[in-house]
Amino acid sequence: VQLQASGGGLVQAGGSLRLSCAASGRTLSDYVTGWFRQAPGKEREYVAATSRIGGRTYYADSVKGRFTVSRDNAKNTVYLQMNSLKPEDTAVYSCAIGRVILSAYRDYEAYTYWGQGTQVTVSS
Repeated sequence: VQLQASGGGLVQAGGSLRLSCAASGRTLSDYVTGWFRQAPGKEREYVAATSRIGGRTYYADSVKGRFTVSRDNAKNTVYLQMNSLKPEDTAVYSCAIGRVILSAYRDYEAYTYWGQGTQVTVSS
């Protein structure tokens, strides 16, 4: 299984980025896909997730209303659209998949496969 996260970069506060998580070897719609981020010196933090069936989406309070998760089944890719970015959003963002129950969506240890991460830097 390979998960390729991409789309990170440097953006000014208030700007937008779209991250992609492309999968090979597994069908993303068979799994929960989670996005996590880790800033220097901080613990890994849950950002958002999309469910296996129906593609329902769930968000951390810190990004709710600004970030949107979507899935393109034809491309086997999950996206994280990030709007109104803030300097505190600066981190390495990673995607992960697993057969995760709803109560564990926020738990990075519940996910089985991880992508390599992409750096997002938001300047003030």
